[in-house]
Amino acid sequence: MMTGVMIATPPIPKRGSTLPKSAIPTVASYIADKPAPARRALNAMRAALRKAVPGAEEVISYGIPALRKDGRIVVFFAAWKEHCALYPVTGKLIAAFKDELAPYELSHKGTVRFPLDQPVPAGLIGRIAKHRAEEVAKAKANKRKKAAKTLVRAKAKR
Repeated sequence: MMTGVMIATPPIPKRGSTLPKSAIPTVASYIADKPAPARRALNAMRAALRKAVPGAEEVISYGIPALRKDGRIVVFFAAWKEHCALYPVTGKLIAAFKDELAPYELSHKGTVRFPLDQPVPAGLIGRIAKHRAEEVAKAKANKRKKAAKTLVRAKAKR
């Protein structure tokens, strides 16, 4: 048994706390760090997304840009070597935009990929973002309704 020895450990952040702002890159710095073709695509996507979801906050989450509205992530976007991507693409979203999404690669992980060597479909990206914002708002409303019902049931059992 060791006595008199203290091991210094960093404080564990409380749930909901964030890292210092200086440790998190901005969306602008994420875009600036990419090669020219990716920067062009990301800037076009960013403009379409911001227009489609007014009042949303730009954040970096999971190391990539995202738009957050009312405390919830609406959409992520990122650029890779040969494509830019939009996340998440749900089953309902794919069904709603089936024909428009047909020319693009969809991954099994809920991603739509847009090739960097083609123009960014800003109109489609904007419509997808609006659809996602509606999905997120409905999910949030349903969660509130479910919580209210649970509370009513709990009070009735007393």
